[in-house]
Amino acid sequence: MNGITQSTALWYASRATGVVSLLLLTGVTLLGVLVNRQGRLPGLPRFAVTGLHRNLSLLAVAFVAIHVITAVADPYVSIGLVATVIPFTSPYKPLWLGLGAISVDLVLALIVTSLARARLNRRLWRGLHWFAYLAWGSAVLHSLTSSTDLHRGPLLYLAIGCVLAVATAVIWRISHAGREIPREERAAATLDMMSPRRTPAPRRGPRETIR
Repeated sequence: MNGITQSTALWYASRATGVVSLLLLTGVTLLGVLVNRQGRLPGLPRFAVTGLHRNLSLLAVAFVAIHVITAVADPYVSIGLVATVIPFTSPYKPLWLGLGAISVDLVLALIVTSLARARLNRRLWRGLHWFAYLAWGSAVLHSLTSSTDLHRGPLLYLAIGCVLAVATAVIWRISHAGREIPREERAAATLDMMSPRRTPAPRRGPRETIR
């Protein structure tokens, strides 16, 4: 902390918020993988899982926004504001910063479609939210390649932990689906269960069921 000066504050802020953003996006991805078909986690009611997922997502967006703003404002490198939303247009490390721009674009698209979920077809919404995995993967690659912070030491182990956590959750989800469903239906059911959390259809009353 003694080495932080006015000229390096933005540099440190950009990297710190980037690390926190990676952690938060990993948490959001884990929730999306681990919730069951009714939108629940073991020991938690559905409304608690929904609130946790929403608040964690908004917090991740806030940190991503701060990360982008501080990176653009940092005079150490030249990163235009346009390059944060249009991939591969940055004069500084265009490929690696382009991955970050892809992640930002996808996160924004996921937030917008979530806000408009009531107006969207459920199948369309679920299809769009498959891109949550791509957003997380792009964020991981961006974190590992755009700077040397995650190349060694505790931050490297943190990044590896994020990747292993999501990979383990995906394997658990696939194996869990395979044990409960007949073999001939497993492929379709696995894709269904791996899709992002959705709201179950309302139960029909007795009069609606018997027609």
